[in-house]
Amino acid sequence: MRPDTNNPVSLVERADILDILRGIALLGICLANYPVFSLYIFQSSEVLEKMPTAMIDKWISYFHFTFIDGKFYSLFSLLFGIGFSIILLRTRTKGMGLSIFYRRIVILLLMGLAHSLLLWEGDILLLYALIGLLLPLFRNVPDKKLIFLWALFIMFPIFMDLIKVLTDNHLNMSKPIEKMALAADKVNGITDANWRTWLLDHQSYMDLIRYNQSGIFWRYQGLLENNRIFKVLGMFLLGLYVGRKLIYRKLEENKALLKQIQFYGFVVGLPVSIAHAYLSLDAHYLPEAFALLDTVAYAFSVVPLSLAYTCTICLWFLKGSHRKLLQLFSAPGRMALTNYILQTVLGISIFYGLGLGMGGKTGLIYVVLIAIAVYSLEIVLSHFWLKYFNYGPLEWLWRQLTYGKKLPLKKT
Repeated sequence: MRPDTNNPVSLVERADILDILRGIALLGICLANYPVFSLYIFQSSEVLEKMPTAMIDKWISYFHFTFIDGKFYSLFSLLFGIGFSIILLRTRTKGMGLSIFYRRIVILLLMGLAHSLLLWEGDILLLYALIGLLLPLFRNVPDKKLIFLWALFIMFPIFMDLIKVLTDNHLNMSKPIEKMALAADKVNGITDANWRTWLLDHQSYMDLIRYNQSGIFWRYQGLLENNRIFKVLGMFLLGLYVGRKLIYRKLEENKALLKQIQFYGFVVGLPVSIAHAYLSLDAHYLPEAFALLDTVAYAFSVVPLSLAYTCTICLWFLKGSHRKLLQLFSAPGRMALTNYILQTVLGISIFYGLGLGMGGKTGLIYVVLIAIAVYSLEIVLSHFWLKYFNYGPLEWLWRQLTYGKKLPLKKT
């Protein structure tokens, strides 16, 4: 019997490896985002050098840029692409399929907008939803062309930054957004003198909303400046290909391919990631034109290493001895949306002035330990919640709004 296409993916239909990968991606995103929540990355070099943990923080920064920076949002983008492909593939009826797809994306867009304005301007859901709206345009593209477009979009930032260098930064897509951000700062009273400590000095929730009203413009200025849109769309298309070929369900059949990608991903990605870390942290003496080297290093480090991580996890999953450990990540992966928002709530509560106010004065090593503690708590909460409920709370809400029907939350 064909599955009902007007229903969400059932628990029986779920692929464990996708939940595990999503859970591990969520850990990497927590490690990547908490230096932002803690305001560590916004502090001046003079402030950072005076911290008692300055020496070890330098090594943690190198580790962060080498092994974490960009790698897990790339994995998350790949998984989003696979998820979108599952919806498109499950619905052969064009009208019904696109209706459900677009409804799901629009609801995600509204959630991302609310997250950006009410909690944290660094949200990624809104960007994913905006780019996700384009995916149906590629649903009938042949496999080879899809792979070509993936590579093209991953490499496209090099071309865009080359144009910036050749035009002395006059041809820059982020300039209009930057003007809007500066105007919003002026309205909200945010200046060059107070923006680094605004979230510590202003301790009311309305102050946080005022900051986010400006911050959302700076967020998208930064996304355009570093060409994140092309990178995410590229990984979405790769996810669309993986979902179309059902590779995540045929890991044993694709074992040789996984090993090959793992090998070349580490061989190319690891040394270039180290170079990227150096260019980002210690190459300040280079002329501005050499910033293009950092873009090249990013392109040839982030995606290869992210794919190497993904293939390594899949190969571990095929080994029975590793599967029990990997299953720890399955529950938080099934509740990825809820846990992503929970990371924001806990980050604000720990680091901002309206919470414990630990931001701006916590060394990076402690920030990383706090991120690990937060994610460990999410593992425990997710396993406990899913013992009694079918979905995470936000996942349940998202599915109900998407399919327009009441779905059982509590297990019977």
